[in-house]
Amino acid sequence: MKTILVTGGAGFIGSNFVHYMLEKHDDLHVLNLDALTYAGNLENLRDVETHPRYTFIHGDIRDKDTVDGIFERYTVDYVVNFAAESHVDRSITHPEIFLSTNILGTGVLLDSAKRHWSDRPEDKYCRTYREGVKFLQVSTDEVYGALGKTGLFTETSPLSPNSPYSASKTSADLLVRAYGETYGLPVNITRCSNNYGP
Repeated sequence: MKTILVTGGAGFIGSNFVHYMLEKHDDLHVLNLDALTYAGNLENLRDVETHPRYTFIHGDIRDKDTVDGIFERYTVDYVVNFAAESHVDRSITHPEIFLSTNILGTGVLLDSAKRHWSDRPEDKYCRTYREGVKFLQVSTDEVYGALGKTGLFTETSPLSPNSPYSASKTSADLLVRAYGETYGLPVNITRCSNNYGP
């Protein structure tokens, strides 16, 4: 059985992802690491809290001991990083929280994944990892900035963040990219548009 670590899985998008993965994949154990800040709500997951392939872990992605402990206790195959401070207005008032969680927290996750997945963790130049592992950074289209009345963004659009929130997500994306380029860590970055629902 494969194990997926979902960070921020009690939020709106994360909780829907947890439900989807449990429904679609019978061979997957879902770990949900969430700090339960303003956006996290365990009511979103009440119907799966006793599911045999679901484990909730209350913790912060910035906490190295917590993250390392998860990698040491479970054989994590995939990381899907939804965890982030969000909303532009909040970032204008408290940018330091966004920089800490979105950038440093992503760095903690990357370091732990690199160390625990590496074929030779003691060798800083090792670029080979356990087969099948993947780190997925869930980002936002806001890293591209703003459009005029017409137009569209593509994956090759220049990064042009306009708020502390989007700058922190851009920074995290670049950090993920750097771990892929420097260390060969298997990574992907997604940049979805705004999401809405009930």
